[in-house]
Amino acid sequence: MAIEKQYLPDAEAILSHRHDNGADLWTTPDRRLLKGAPWSALESAMFLLELGMEPEDPLMKQMAELFFSAWQEDGRFKVYPTGGIYPCQTIHIAEALCRMGYAADPRMQKTFRHLLDTQQEDGGWKCNKYSFGRGPETEYSNPFPTLTALSAFRFSEYLNKEPALDRAAEFLLWHWTVRKPVGPCHYGMGTLFMQVEYPFRNYNLFVYVYVLSFYDRAKKDERFLEALCALEDKLAEGQVVVERVVPKLAKLSFCKKGKPSALATKRYHEILENLGRRP
Repeated sequence: MAIEKQYLPDAEAILSHRHDNGADLWTTPDRRLLKGAPWSALESAMFLLELGMEPEDPLMKQMAELFFSAWQEDGRFKVYPTGGIYPCQTIHIAEALCRMGYAADPRMQKTFRHLLDTQQEDGGWKCNKYSFGRGPETEYSNPFPTLTALSAFRFSEYLNKEPALDRAAEFLLWHWTVRKPVGPCHYGMGTLFMQVEYPFRNYNLFVYVYVLSFYDRAKKDERFLEALCALEDKLAEGQVVVERVVPKLAKLSFCKKGKPSALATKRYHEILENLGRRP
């Protein structure tokens, strides 16, 4: 599907920020892939895909080449020229490349293996960076990177075949019960989590239900069904209404705050299809 005519102004707006960070393709001269959110290289590519740009588009192929330029032989992605490589960085770039159609690429296969090899005992993934200090809650994995990892794996042959991914799903279902902030980055399920954010870019109810709907381990679980019910309670005549969007995206038509979004509703319909329900 190409970008529909009604969304071309949104695409043009995103493209207008292409050099904001000092170099082409929304990146910096030293190729920082996550710098400048929401107009980072990573997020800008995801917005364009969400609008319907094909992975085969020449621009998307350039973006994929840019992302793979950060790939390391051990399967990780180095998104900044200096400093450590954190699991969340690898996970976010891996998910992007999977959404761009590269899940079967040999490099991605190595990345999948790396992620499975570095999974924590509780089923999730975490970075050994404690910006909020240490406490009992920081012993747990980080829920959002874990959810994003599952989003990447849903494109792979591991989907619903790898027990390790069932453990990751269970960790996230456990978080629905606990709700409190956990992990070194303190991901909780409070007021902000329960607001429908679109496009997907933070840990929130909508992306939580969307990703878990691909996993058999979650689909019939009471905790997942409660989360789904909470999402459906927010629908307006069957459509997803955007409750939260980053201010810099506020003028884009596909994600207007307080308005139904056809593209967000399309994601909701995917949830229903994953559950064997008709939209």
